[in-house]
Amino acid sequence: MAKKKCKPGKNGCNCRAVRQSDGAVIAAPLEKAWTFFSRLAGLQLRASLPEGGGLHIKPCDSIHMCFMRFAIDAVFLRSDGSVGLVRRNLRPWTGFVLKAWGCESVLELPAGTIDRLSISEKDIINIIE
Repeated sequence: MAKKKCKPGKNGCNCRAVRQSDGAVIAAPLEKAWTFFSRLAGLQLRASLPEGGGLHIKPCDSIHMCFMRFAIDAVFLRSDGSVGLVRRNLRPWTGFVLKAWGCESVLELPAGTIDRLSISEKDIINIIE
């Protein structure tokens, strides 16, 4: 079965990322990049992310900041939703993560989100459609 493409505001979709331990909303709206072309495009050339929003890229265990116009935080997730790696304030053109071992996806979030919400490698984050 093909995975449903989910973009905020489209077809009533209310995708979000939620921390399992306390129900804190990590990102809403959450756009999914689960196809080849959506993963390829990512956040490149965009002006910004929506306030409180994010992008979930799957599969993905590495990222680059080429062609980016703003800094982001990156939270890499294992298949069970547990946080495998956090990277704060990755800057345009200079930030990158070569390999997040054991991770299968990444949440790209506005810079400062990791610190504001105290996201750590002890957390489990659920992606809710």
